[in-house]
Formats: sequence, C-alpha cells, structure tokens
Amino acid sequence: MNMLQGAPWLLAHKSMLAVNKPFKVSLYGNDYVLWKDLQGNFNALENMCPHMGAMLSEGWCEAKPDGTSRIVCPFHALEFDGKGCTILPGSGKQTLPQLAQLELIIQGDFIWSYGGYEPKIPIPNILNEIAANYEFVGHTGDCSVKTDLRSMLLNMHDYNHQNGTHRELFKITEVQFEKFIDDGHHSHAYYQMPIASSNLWEKLKNPPLFMMPKLMSAHLENHFPHAIVFHSEMPAGTVAQCHFFVPESEGRTRTYVLLFAQPKHPAFYLMKQQFLAVVKVVVDQDAAILSNIYPNAPQKIKLNNEVGMDWVHRNFDSFPEHLPANRRSVKV
Repeated sequence: MNMLQGAPWLLAHKSMLAVNKPFKVSLYGNDYVLWKDLQGNFNALENMCPHMGAMLSEGWCEAKPDGTSRIVCPFHALEFDGKGCTILPGSGKQTLPQLAQLELIIQGDFIWSYGGYEPKIPIPNILNEIAANYEFVGHTGDCSVKTDLRSMLLNMHDYNHQNGTHRELFKITEVQFEKFIDDGHHSHAYYQMPIASSNLWEKLKNPPLFMMPKLMSAHLENHFPHAIVFHSEMPAGTVAQCHFFVPESEGRTRTYVLLFAQPKHPAFYLMKQQFLAVVKVVVDQDAAILSNIYPNAPQKIKLNNEVGMDWVHRNFDSFPEHLPANRRSVKV
C-alpha cells in the first residue's frame, strides 16, 4: 500500500519530549524510541533491543556526567548510546552499532523525519511562520487510528462531515462551502457553518457551546500529505489549529494537534485548557468514525463539495509530482 515514502512527517513538537524520558513513534511499519538529553540533543533508534527484543521505549534513560544520556533496556538494563552501541556486561567492551538510527531533521521546535527514504518533497515553512507569529498553546489528541493514510486524509478533507460527525459537539446545522484554491501540494478551503441556538442549560451540559459564534467561518490551509492548519477567529483570540498525520503502518495512522494562538483577551489564558480539551474531542470523534468504516467500501454516491477529497486522491495518485502547474480557484 502506498504510504507516500519520500514525504516528510512531523514526529513531534519539542515540548512533547520530556528530558530523559523515552518517547515511542512508529513510521512506515517500524517502531522507534526517541529521547532528549540534558544538553537538548535528540536521539532516535529502532525500538527493539538486539538482545531479546524488549521494547526500549518501556525502559528508561540513564544520564551521564557530560549531559548526554543512554536509553536502557527494561529487560536486562543494557544501555545504548545515540548511535546504538552498548557496553557488554563483564567484558566492558563497547560493541559496534546494534540498532539502526532514525534520521531526524530539527527545525526550531519541530522534529521531522523522512523515515529513511530519499526526500521527494520539501518540508513546508508554514510551521516556522506560525511559531514566529503565534504563541504555542499546547498539544492534544495524540492517538493511533486503525485506518490507512489515504482514508485518514480523505476524512480530514471531507468538508461535508462537520454537521454529521461533530454535530452534537458544536450543533452545526449545515456546511456552506465557498471556495477551494488548488496550488498542487498546497491548497486552501473556505466555508461557513451556521450554529444552532442553545439555551443556558444546553451550554452548561456542553461547555464548548459557550465559545461558538452563530456563524463559524473556516479557513483550512492544507499541506499534502502531512498537515492541515485550521485558521479561526474567536472573541478571545486568533487560533491556528495544526493537525498532523503520520503513517505508522499500512493499516494505522497517527494524528495529533498543535495549537497556536494570538490572544486578544486575558480570558484566553483561563480558557486554553478548555480549548485543548475541545480539540481532543474533535480528534476522538474523527478517530471513532474512521474505526467504524468498512475498509475499501466502494463509493456509490458523490456529494457536492468533495473537491478536497478529489485533491487528496489526485495527489496520492500522482505523488511526488506537483500538480497542477497553474494555480486555480474553484468556487462552489
């Protein structure tokens, strides 16, 4: 199955890795353990101990006097440095590298990887631009979904599902699609979603409704295949909600969200944990529907406004080509 080998994947924001604490990631069917030492260096090795196969991510990190650290196997306490070498007990001899390293590309606070494949498309600069102009709020919704990468991206670019999957959370009545700007691997989608009125009791039972305007305007900035940035204006501030996708294997895709904001009111800081909680619910709802879809089911019905899904199919089938050559805008 095509997992778009040669695309860059955002494995984590630096804040997601605590010092000397193992962090497991999966990419292209392989598991890796990441860790950060006291010097701020990041290491990544395959997750399977070469002795008896224990998961290194279930072990711990041993700090050294120079500020570096080693990952320790939880089974026999073998220590591995960032190159995958260990010291054999008894002999005191250091081995040659026993574990494959995962190449990491660090850009500011962002940790990218091509998963060992030759790069076919560049890392976009959008996150560096957002980090330079917005405050980082936090990360949320990190989960592994039992679905392939294409199905995940199709769901995230299905602009008709908002008033179905997320109807109860936000009381969205319909999706009023406006336009789709297609620029190859980069695109923009604009639509509006009227919100049904709620009484005080309904809002108390569902606090996110307190934050909802009567008409929610959505601007999705899409970067194929790894990211969607949801730009939104709220009374408390401007938000850039960044969704990421990582192909863990043919049948599993990881997703998570980094939230950035330009606060306009002190109340934003009091509400930021609630913002993160609401975003997590959105991710959980998408994950739930993806886990309850029959795989490879034929699509016998086509709805209006599926231009984003068509964009995903085209880019999947033409990858790594950058199509179309000329920028175009589709209005609906």
